Amino acid sequence: MNHKEILKLGLPKGSLQEAALAKMAKAGFHIQVSSRSYVPYVDDEHLMIRLIRAQEISRYVEHGYLDCGLTGHDWIVENGSKVHEVGEFQFSKATSQPARWVLAVPENSPIHSPKDLQGKRIATEVVHLTKRYLRQHGVKAEVEFSWGATEVKAHELVDAIVEITETGSSLRANNLRIVDTLLVSTPRLIANHASWKDAWKRNKIETLALLLRGALEAESKVGLKMNLQEKDLASLLKTLPALRNPTISNLSQTGWVAVETIIDQKVVRELIPQLKAAGAEGIIEYPLNKVVY
Repeated sequence: MNHKEILKLGLPKGSLQEAALAKMAKAGFHIQVSSRSYVPYVDDEHLMIRLIRAQEISRYVEHGYLDCGLTGHDWIVENGSKVHEVGEFQFSKATSQPARWVLAVPENSPIHSPKDLQGKRIATEVVHLTKRYLRQHGVKAEVEFSWGATEVKAHELVDAIVEITETGSSLRANNLRIVDTLLVSTPRLIANHASWKDAWKRNKIETLALLLRGALEAESKVGLKMNLQEKDLASLLKTLPALRNPTISNLSQTGWVAVETIIDQKVVRELIPQLKAAGAEGIIEYPLNKVVY
């Protein structure tokens, strides 16, 4: 096997690690992480996995130490990395909401707009992003890097913080209010420019993207199967628009058909009683691993 037949993929280590590994498993790549080895095992001889902090992945991809990687849009922007963006892949450790970097202050703070930050001190992990935000608003303030526990610092050590949040619940729990949003961030699959120009690597990356996208699409959908008398089929399809482009097949019992379709999971609880009332029998709901359009 020559060197071109190995694709080096960086996955986020830490809070997003389990979610990333779960998505990769649904895409068909089973990865085993051992505390005794730096290199995780993956059941694909053409793939080499590295678990790296999300903050660093875009830099390693840009400089070619990795061919591609999954990381947040926020860290690509923060690092100023010149990489090829293959696609957006919305997944989260807590919710389906995108992460937001927000400017937050204590509830009783006099700061209500970016202009009020003039001469103040701000703590954050995204120093470059915060400095750019201040420049955009024509404000001069001191920005210091925070190694953690940023929310606690807002009450005693600094005037404001720029912190990441999905729901805002942690900020509210720490008696902080959001003043503004600096950046909305979702996970992205990125590639090194030279790797993207390599035909074999590009094909491998595009295949990975296709399978990941299929796995993510499947998460919000389920499959439905049911049997129905053929005479009731037209009215069922007319009254239940959720059953778009279903597969219809004849059963061995004359006058009956089988109907199979894919629908959004959130409508199933309302739909199944309606299907039953419309004459459907033997209704089966099943999960999906991938939906590829």
